[in-house]
Amino acid sequence: MIITTGDQSSPKTEKRAISLAAETGSVYVRRNSTSLAKMSKNHKGEDILIILKEEVRLYREGYEPMVFHPSMAFVRAKRLLKGEPDSMLEVARVTPGDTIIDCTAGLGADSMVFSLGAGPEGRVLALEASLSLSALLREGLSSYECRIKEFNEALRRIEVRCADHLEVLRGQPDKSADVVYFDPMFRIPLLGSASISPLRKFANNNSLSTEAVAEACRVARKTVVLKEKNGSGEFERLGFTNVERAQSKIVYGVISLDN
Repeated sequence: MIITTGDQSSPKTEKRAISLAAETGSVYVRRNSTSLAKMSKNHKGEDILIILKEEVRLYREGYEPMVFHPSMAFVRAKRLLKGEPDSMLEVARVTPGDTIIDCTAGLGADSMVFSLGAGPEGRVLALEASLSLSALLREGLSSYECRIKEFNEALRRIEVRCADHLEVLRGQPDKSADVVYFDPMFRIPLLGSASISPLRKFANNNSLSTEAVAEACRVARKTVVLKEKNGSGEFERLGFTNVERAQSKIVYGVISLDN
């Protein structure tokens, strides 16, 4: 992966780009007014992460750039801060101070909500197997700013790691997290999902394995949660109890471990 800046970058932006390249083992390339298409061609079609003053973009030749944005996580966060419930947090039984492992972070929307639910004393580890996505998420979480201080702080608390979730789970001690969460790419895409469709070209599209679920059950103290499309057979295949949500396209399955 290549990391660069916009055409008119400031020293501060260049410093961010150089630092992220070092942290992720990527290559920093000065922009020098080079088009992204030419830069991609010069580097054998590698993904390009563009660090801008107030935005982070991920570019792949032939596709529209993907821009980091909290999307629906911001809407859910505002509701939470008003005292309204969040279905995911309720199913997972998240309480302040919890440790949560998000095994399939993607663009981090659920990690953001988990971080709010776990609060300043909690911990959210966001795992993403794609180097490009994990770098986009890492930089986005560290630089995104909105008018809600609590939301900004929740984003900064998330630890992003580029890793295969099964390998990470295998290395965790027994009962070392409160919640382990999975949101794999649905076997059948959800039509009309503008935020998820672009993600598919970068994300790991493999189905969730029974071994990963078994490791999650060993690691979690309270719950293992799976997010899936309504009507999916994944809950039955993997041993989750389907938590019904009336008139919802998205549902959660749960394995409770502290009963």
